[in-house]
Amino acid sequence: MTNELLNLALATFVTFFVLIDPPGVAPVFASLTSGGGPKFARKMAIKSTLVAAIIIIGFAFGGAWLLGALHISIDAFRAAGGILLFLIALDMVFEKRTERRETRAEAFLEEEDHTELDDVSVFPLGIPMLAGPGSIATAMLYMQNANGNVVEQGIVIGAIIANLALCCLVFLAAAPIIRIMGDSVSGGITRIFGVILAALSVQLLIDGIKGAFGLAGMH
Repeated sequence: MTNELLNLALATFVTFFVLIDPPGVAPVFASLTSGGGPKFARKMAIKSTLVAAIIIIGFAFGGAWLLGALHISIDAFRAAGGILLFLIALDMVFEKRTERRETRAEAFLEEEDHTELDDVSVFPLGIPMLAGPGSIATAMLYMQNANGNVVEQGIVIGAIIANLALCCLVFLAAAPIIRIMGDSVSGGITRIFGVILAALSVQLLIDGIKGAFGLAGMH
């Protein structure tokens, strides 16, 4: 592998690591899966990273065509993702999601049909937390820059898969640690990260509005 390809591999890996941010998303993952037990958390970890991989890689190859055909800009996508994340953040801050999860967990134990807990693997974990506007837009940009070069495209896809595999491992390690802390501590952490997630969602919304109206350079 030439130095140019090595530099591309390093640049793409670091870029997607920063955008996907496995250490930053892990506490939110643990909070969202805290009521389901180790088996549920493991299922959500694997499924969410697979969903994210399909979405990011899919957009890497066909995203520009799809958004163009639907007349949707990345900025509009970013703003919509911010609104959806804000709704999840409200649930985390006021523990509405926790209450629903505990109720369904009791039903799981009492009923023969075993009512399932909320599946958070597709939303909000798979998209927009892992496969967010930033990672999707970056994947599209790198694939366009590859200009049909199969080796460079393979490096980009490899960087995406490597980061999501790392993210899955971080998820699997984070959930047990959060559970060991107990209900009171984990409840406090859930509220704290709910506030952080709310701030992130508002920032996504602001960035989307700025980009859509050409206000990115204004303060």
